[in-house]
Amino acid sequence: MLRRELLSVRNRLTADDVREAGATLAERALELPELARARTVAAYVSVGGEPGTLALLDALRARGVRVLLPALLPDNDLDWGAYAGEGSLARVQHGGKMALFEPAGERLGPDAVASADVVLLPGLAVDARGMRLGRGGGSYDRVLARLERAGARPALVVLLYDAEVVQSVPAEAHDRPVHAVVTPSGVRRFASP
Repeated sequence: MLRRELLSVRNRLTADDVREAGATLAERALELPELARARTVAAYVSVGGEPGTLALLDALRARGVRVLLPALLPDNDLDWGAYAGEGSLARVQHGGKMALFEPAGERLGPDAVASADVVLLPGLAVDARGMRLGRGGGSYDRVLARLERAGARPALVVLLYDAEVVQSVPAEAHDRPVHAVVTPSGVRRFASP
């Protein structure tokens, strides 16, 4: 129910709304000390009504940060590849799901995410505890479990619109809180998990 409502609001946004939010979001995110120190950031290319990420990806690359982007595997797990600018992206249609923009180059394997200092997560909402509501495919649940198994402790940051910071989202036992949410109006931090 909550997922459907949030997606409905996003679907009404114009391309200009998404682009403007993305530019402001990039400015806010770049102020994070975690991103200022990061050598490797695992991120994603926004699609549809998601807050735009390309401005942030390009700004990180300009700083000399290695940016890893996901490629969806048939089982909904994620492989990773390096971002080398907008021209390095391929539009990939995954069955009946939405088309995604993925790195066109070499695949680094699902474990490559463990090298990230910061993981930027997509989501639909985050609550007062820092619990993230995703789209329900489980891809990022697998990423978070993989990080935990590897003993990796990157900063977990979700990128959202202001109205998507809510009081409560449904959470399951395996869900892990994020460290921060960045919205166009600013950054909100949560207690470290």
